[in-house]
Amino acid sequence: MKLFFKLIAKTQNFLLGFSILILMLLPQVIVFYPDFIFSYTTILFSLAHFSLFLVMIIRPLADLLPKLKFIRPLVILRKGMGVFSVSIIVSFILAKLMIDPSGYLSSFITLSYWSTTNLALFAHLADISAVLLLVTSNQLSKRLLQKNWKRIQRLSYVYFYASATYVIFILHDSKVIWYLIIVTILTLLAFFNNRQRRLANIIPK
Repeated sequence: MKLFFKLIAKTQNFLLGFSILILMLLPQVIVFYPDFIFSYTTILFSLAHFSLFLVMIIRPLADLLPKLKFIRPLVILRKGMGVFSVSIIVSFILAKLMIDPSGYLSSFITLSYWSTTNLALFAHLADISAVLLLVTSNQLSKRLLQKNWKRIQRLSYVYFYASATYVIFILHDSKVIWYLIIVTILTLLAFFNNRQRRLANIIPK
């Protein structure tokens, strides 16, 4: 088990380090080599969504399958996988800021930016959630925000469901439908399972 925990720690460090590298390099590649990155955009978004899918299912699985001891330690990796996912999305946002900072920021106050046409609202909710999750994914934010830190981290649900909705209906990525179904089922099962467990501890036998 010690070896397993060491492997998890090394994987976590790798994911966080690689995410920082993505944030440093990918925005510049998008800006200066758009034709090159265009052919890899689908792959990048697929990696971001799959990583997010893993983030969303690990905790419910750990709650539902407590006897499988190897699942609970994987909860630690949710941070690394989450940062990896949002680093890809935020890189595209940073690229937009590099190209036209005033135009991108001013678009926030336009009605078209928040329009439901072509599900733009869902795409932008996912973007904003990704930024907030990335900015607060550190120990300093955890200490400063205290109880509010967990509330902000729950934006992972907004990030997941908003991005999944956009990808399914606009980009027509059918595999994300399965991500959506599996995450929803596991989350609901874990919620009711934990609720029942809490009630069982409160009500005397």
